[in-house]
Amino acid sequence: MAAPRVLAIVLAGGEGKRLMPLTADRAKPAVPFGGIYRLIDFALSNVVNSGYLKVVVLTQYKSHSLDRHIAKTWRMSHLLGNYVAPVPAQQRVGKNWFLGSADAIYQSLNIMDDERPDIVVVVGADHVYRMDFSQMVASHISSGAEMTVAGIRQPIGLADQFGVISADASDPLRIAEFLEKPADPVGLADSPQEVLASMGNYVMNADALLDAVTKDAASTSSRHDMGGDIVPYFVDRGQCGLYDFIHNDVAGSTDRDRDYWRDVGTLDAYYEANQDLIAVEPVFNLYNDNWPLHTGYVGLPPAKFVHASADRIGQAHDSIISPGVVVSGGEVSGSILSPGTRVNSWSSVADSVLMDGVQVHRRAQVNKAIVDKFVEIEAGATVGVDAELDASRGFAVTPAGVTVVPKGTRVTAV
Repeated sequence: MAAPRVLAIVLAGGEGKRLMPLTADRAKPAVPFGGIYRLIDFALSNVVNSGYLKVVVLTQYKSHSLDRHIAKTWRMSHLLGNYVAPVPAQQRVGKNWFLGSADAIYQSLNIMDDERPDIVVVVGADHVYRMDFSQMVASHISSGAEMTVAGIRQPIGLADQFGVISADASDPLRIAEFLEKPADPVGLADSPQEVLASMGNYVMNADALLDAVTKDAASTSSRHDMGGDIVPYFVDRGQCGLYDFIHNDVAGSTDRDRDYWRDVGTLDAYYEANQDLIAVEPVFNLYNDNWPLHTGYVGLPPAKFVHASADRIGQAHDSIISPGVVVSGGEVSGSILSPGTRVNSWSSVADSVLMDGVQVHRRAQVNKAIVDKFVEIEAGATVGVDAELDASRGFAVTPAGVTVVPKGTRVTAV
């Protein structure tokens, strides 16, 4: 029997309002992460490592940097018919831009008509995790369901942040109920303090998906959302399968990181997910060569550490230092530094995320901060040391006390 033809669709149109100011100039999936990556690299790496090499990325808001990253990084062999293609909203079926994730697929049905897949894998573009989608596809096919939803175990106290899945008591591989952000859910039978939350990853029979989004487009009451409308449609038909992420076995994973998944939808969640990378035994391991995370940085010089005199030592510990970084007589701890960053003499960077091209001048201090690209922190200036001062400058300070400096800002000394 021939293997099914699989098309992967990555939903990358998210506006990411809760990540402002990081999304002031870019789409959420294009936000830098972990030094050298963009958020979308995790979804695309998972798809291609799973063996699915025909991929479309549906984009919408502020997509230029995202489109440029995909074009420069994600080039497949055209000889073999493989591709990763960004597809912007085009008003193909009316005068509306994408009205939701289901509408994005409906407005892009010409792609399915061209490719003629048997199975469609639909994934979000802004989560941090590793997943072998071929195992989910195999589970979907064996279940006989028209749609399968991936579920991740989450603490019951977080249920009001997710779509929550209840399995059928007589068939644990079928979804009996799908609740959007429930206030008082019932825990799992084998783990009462947990619920199964939707990961936003779906596998569908192509004909069933086409039928569902076409009917959804005609509905005046629909929000045109995959989770809010399409999943309940298949649940009501008794045709929605369940795939528990805990059973996904990614090559090279460890017990510590095998079921890691983070929705980095807020600034604090984004900060915490970056911090997950830098422990001695990281909660999420970037160094798994059996399931590589692909990205586009090439041609950069190695990181460099200079000066080792009595009063200044260029050093970093418990940190990720990207290629092209120069630590010149400054100290870095508990931080992630992206390419082109420079930390100068007698300055310090602690518990922070610095994106590309940040310049930390002499005797400056950065503490518990997210600093966007090309920020200049002048000599003697501080970020994250005085929350009231940071707020008075117009910088966001999160509930957890993380200061966020927008792209291209010049931070002056008081």
